Amino acid sequence: MIKIIFCLRRRPSLSFTEFQSYWRDRHAPLVAQRAPILGIRRYVQNSMFENTALQPAIAARKGEVPPYDGVAELWFDSVEAIQAVGNTPEGRKAGRELLEDERRFIDLPRSQLFYYQENAVLS
Repeated sequence: MIKIIFCLRRRPSLSFTEFQSYWRDRHAPLVAQRAPILGIRRYVQNSMFENTALQPAIAARKGEVPPYDGVAELWFDSVEAIQAVGNTPEGRKAGRELLEDERRFIDLPRSQLFYYQENAVLS
């Protein structure tokens, strides 16, 4: 399995609540709708939240980079499966539609996307 980790920062024009609402209520259904075309096996949204009881662990590791507003995880069967999607008109169209929607709520230049192979230690 290949996993995309997409660390999101909201557009400056959106409040945190507006960002979370759009991501959850508007974007997630679009991803779910297009998942079969794009070969997405699993999609998880991790939303940032703050809790003062958890601040010591965060403070001990805090760097200079502001926190992300959310982290998306998308699972695919293989690199070849991801590449194959780009070879179909339907896959290219679905990818463009999701990117167009992402531009409405994500500050793309300040967000990061990574590809990983998962190594589950506990599950």
